[in-house]
Amino acid sequence: MLNMVAEQEVPNVAKPGVSSRLMTQGGRSVATRRALVDAAVETLKSEGFSGASARAIAGRAGCNQALVFYHFGSVVDLLLAALDEVSATRFERYRQVVADAVTPAELVGAAAAIFREDLDAGHVTVLAEMIAGASSTPGLAAALTERIAPWKAFAAEILSRVAGPALSAVVPADEAAHGVVALYLGLEMLAHLDGDRRTALALFERARGLSPLLSLAYARSASPPLGEEHT
Repeated sequence: MLNMVAEQEVPNVAKPGVSSRLMTQGGRSVATRRALVDAAVETLKSEGFSGASARAIAGRAGCNQALVFYHFGSVVDLLLAALDEVSATRFERYRQVVADAVTPAELVGAAAAIFREDLDAGHVTVLAEMIAGASSTPGLAAALTERIAPWKAFAAEILSRVAGPALSAVVPADEAAHGVVALYLGLEMLAHLDGDRRTALALFERARGLSPLLSLAYARSASPPLGEEHT
């Protein structure tokens, strides 16, 4: 975590002989934003939405709390920037982990692996705390819904690729994706609430045990009817 001191912001007026100083100040501005976003992430994890005040975040970042409003306009906008940072990093990680999953069993195994990562690092806690604050913060629910939508689309994409016709015969991919995202968030929130990781991870193991049935159903749905193999 970067420790920044409160800085004097540079006015948008060019002055002779100060280009290097302006570049330095610009670098400080970027570093301060970075420090505030990192601090907001850690504050959400440790103190929750209710404890993520400008004072708490700025104190963790080592800068003046006025800079929260200078760089982000409001505490909520800073917290959304923190969520966007975590989401972008995890989205890339999720894509890497599930890229090679071609069977339901492999997909469940990949999901279990990233679930453990999220539990260990508290990544989903950031979103869970933001959701907790949505009921008391006007406009936050809509902002979170917009940010969750790409995750639903991603889940639908992966489910369609791996489960294919076997899934669509039971439930539309977008509805299944909604359920998967809700289940994933719910499991993480409960594990965070009572500290019981074993039950959540056991569910992944049971799902892995049932996945061969889905694989069999997929194989049957993908096979052409008898007599149509050479048509």
